[in-house]
Amino acid sequence: MTAAPDAVPDDVFADIVAQVRGFVRERVVPRETEILQANAIPDDVRRQAADMGLFGYAIPQEWGGLGLDLVQDVELAMELGYTSLALRSMFGTNNGIAGQVLVGFGTEEQKARWLPGIAAGDVVASFALTEPGAGSNPAGLRTTARADGDGWVLDGGKRFITNAPIADLFVVFARLQPAPEQGNGIAVFLVPADTDGLSVGPKDQKMGQEGAWTADVTLEGVRVGPDALVGGTGEMGYRAAMTSLARGRVHIAALAVGTAQRALDESVAYAASATQGGAVIGDFQLVQAMLADQQTGVLAGRALVRDTARKYVTGEDRRIAPSVAKLFCTEMVGKVADLAVQIHGGTGYMREVPVERIYRDVRLLRLYEGTSEIQRLIIGGGLVAGQRAARP
Repeated sequence: MTAAPDAVPDDVFADIVAQVRGFVRERVVPRETEILQANAIPDDVRRQAADMGLFGYAIPQEWGGLGLDLVQDVELAMELGYTSLALRSMFGTNNGIAGQVLVGFGTEEQKARWLPGIAAGDVVASFALTEPGAGSNPAGLRTTARADGDGWVLDGGKRFITNAPIADLFVVFARLQPAPEQGNGIAVFLVPADTDGLSVGPKDQKMGQEGAWTADVTLEGVRVGPDALVGGTGEMGYRAAMTSLARGRVHIAALAVGTAQRALDESVAYAASATQGGAVIGDFQLVQAMLADQQTGVLAGRALVRDTARKYVTGEDRRIAPSVAKLFCTEMVGKVADLAVQIHGGTGYMREVPVERIYRDVRLLRLYEGTSEIQRLIIGGGLVAGQRAARP
């Protein structure tokens, strides 16, 4: 793998990957049941993740991060996907959709104010975009931002906001009122969690991903100063959202590949040891066929993710390819997880068996950062638009 010009050197990055792999497999995997039962990441695991720089691995080095580019990010994500997805969720928004808004669109003052804390894990950033009626399509936002003197007043509600119960900073998307004459009128604001008028609801009770907390966020007359407007202008909110989401989709695709690898490994280990009627089930051809389908999906997903990340870093494709990778890999991991349960038989349906947790955890991957249906619209619409643009 060749690093981009500004990326961490390959030899240094190889050490980072090795450390993360050891951390995931030796420190976190043995505690997956503990995470599931407590619905929380243990404090000592969080501290070690922070000490390793995982809260800022995709934040530029000048702001205290490790400075990994997306080609390197996906390699790390495939390692992180090998265990409970709550681990990655703990620092995912710092590196991804929230942190990248600041990295790509913040003023120098905003970066200096927030990015060092985000990279160190002292600040948990939360990406507040989704609303009732406005999920995968930010154009449907109802949260408003009304100019008031030289500042702004925010009103509205957000739903399913990752890390909201523990967030220190909310990256809030809102529709400007009155609407500007040009543009879509969506802006993005930096709102500290202790700002008057901002409240966080109780933790959501989800199907899976125990330990990854989400909640509703309500903004009632939340007043922020002019320095809260990301980039100092109200014209970049939609672009910031779309750019961060596109990058995040590649990361989620890589995460799915890592989880699919874990499901495959669990399946192979079980098939090689479990018996039925005195015979090892891995000797049955239909079981081998299921393992073959799992392996094929994992290898195809890994190759696709790596190719997509490279195209994103070079600028060759930052729209269609991320949606292709996200669509394929998240659908793939659902199929691999389903086969894993099938291979395990009744055992795979029992709580605290890894493949049972994986089966529930990965269902969410087809929903956030844009549903599979949204990805299909982006891909299909983009192909048609590209053909039209190519016509003489």
